[in-house]
Amino acid sequence: MIRALAKVIPALAGVVGTAMLLGAVRDRGDVRMSSIRVPDPVVDMPLAPRAGQANAVVAGGCFWGLQAVFQHVRGVTHVTSGYAGGDAKTAHYDEVSSGTTGHAESVQITYDPSQITYGQLLKVFFSVAHDPTQVDRQGPDDGTQYRSVIFFSSPDQQRVAQAYIAQLDQGKIFPRRIATQVVALPGFYAAEDYHQDYATKHPNSMYILVNDHPKVLLLQSEWPKLYREPVQQ
Repeated sequence: MIRALAKVIPALAGVVGTAMLLGAVRDRGDVRMSSIRVPDPVVDMPLAPRAGQANAVVAGGCFWGLQAVFQHVRGVTHVTSGYAGGDAKTAHYDEVSSGTTGHAESVQITYDPSQITYGQLLKVFFSVAHDPTQVDRQGPDDGTQYRSVIFFSSPDQQRVAQAYIAQLDQGKIFPRRIATQVVALPGFYAAEDYHQDYATKHPNSMYILVNDHPKVLLLQSEWPKLYREPVQQ
């Protein structure tokens, strides 16, 4: 199905525009490509009283798409593609791609907590950044390195993440239970330079057009108040 779409999506985008592009990709059947409306988290951290800097680390499929989405989120100042879940010595693309290192392709999101909350970042993560019901895969990518994970670095992050997953499951927001793991962050390791800003640098890549550009379009259409022009890294 992905290969078939790869042949027609650029033409569709040029002829009938964004709406048809979104519709074509939704036909893949991914939960994240449906019209599911994810509610705000009931449990969240309040906005900080003054500008500052905080980090969040999440994983959910290829880090190219995650980085592309969060670079368009209001209040986010920097996004780095990388690896989390394993040891520093194995934090290299070729090794991570084997699926045996414990690492997941991840992003570190640096944001201003006076502009956006941790819970709002998770709302983007669950609603448009990936399909949180898939186990050890995401779209065309298969393996433990593509699993869905929230790596928390504080008790508050753990509390918000666990409460939000419970809220979404109890509310039956998705047709299947959420598979996202919530685990302590053992360390984050930036990926190789050629992975950084990949979607921005390769906008006409077939992989980006089919798998990642629609996520950014969904963010813009579903959550316009959270959308912004991409962060200049």
